[in-house]
Amino acid sequence: MPKVTDTVTTPDGSCSVRLFTPDGAEGPWPGVVMYPDAGGVRETFCQMAAKLAEFGYAVLLPDVYYREGDWAPFDMATAFGDANERARLMFMIGTLTPDRVTRDAGAFFDYLAGRPEVTGQRFGVCGYCMGGRISLVVAGRQPDRVGAAASFHGGGLVTDSPDSPHRLAARMRATVYVGGAKNDPSFTADHAEQLDKALTAAGVEHTIEWYPGAHGFAVPDNPPYDQACAERHWAAMTDVFASALPR
Repeated sequence: MPKVTDTVTTPDGSCSVRLFTPDGAEGPWPGVVMYPDAGGVRETFCQMAAKLAEFGYAVLLPDVYYREGDWAPFDMATAFGDANERARLMFMIGTLTPDRVTRDAGAFFDYLAGRPEVTGQRFGVCGYCMGGRISLVVAGRQPDRVGAAASFHGGGLVTDSPDSPHRLAARMRATVYVGGAKNDPSFTADHAEQLDKALTAAGVEHTIEWYPGAHGFAVPDNPPYDQACAERHWAAMTDVFASALPR
């Protein structure tokens, strides 16, 4: 699997990134930014980015926590059960404000636009848990640069905050896909209804679906990982990207 390890200069510093492209194929390919869950970039997300690349994409995997320096990786099997690790995890999540992720996304898209492996000036974004929320924030705040956005077991998509992603619907120009988890208090049936109404009123092409897996179903090192749901999520995401991102 071809992989480039590089650094992207953002308005806030230097972000380490990995760029994955299909093996044994000639590009260029549509560019996609993959946002990890709260555990950040780790081996399981390298594997996921490589898998997405094999469907015909140049996939950028950024260290979203780069501002925190050389941070220690999380063990997602135990992080939420350990009080200290949970506190550290929640702190790290809190550092990724909408303004910060918007600035970062602009730098990531500039980087992709300048790579010979990448075609087009509009990109895909996908994310998991925390990254699912980031994907919709970026779709709303960088509408001219996002052609497709996919969120899987994303939380906080509908909140009372002025920064809630659903309040950005009127600005979105991307095709949006949301895959919700069962019994997930961070994205409930009521949240889905509100998000659907906002996207429909804004004329955004979108799909909101429910998966029978629990929160974390698509990420292999999460305890609730569900292989059948994970395979379904790959099919759904690549269908959306294939229809919305020109080759």
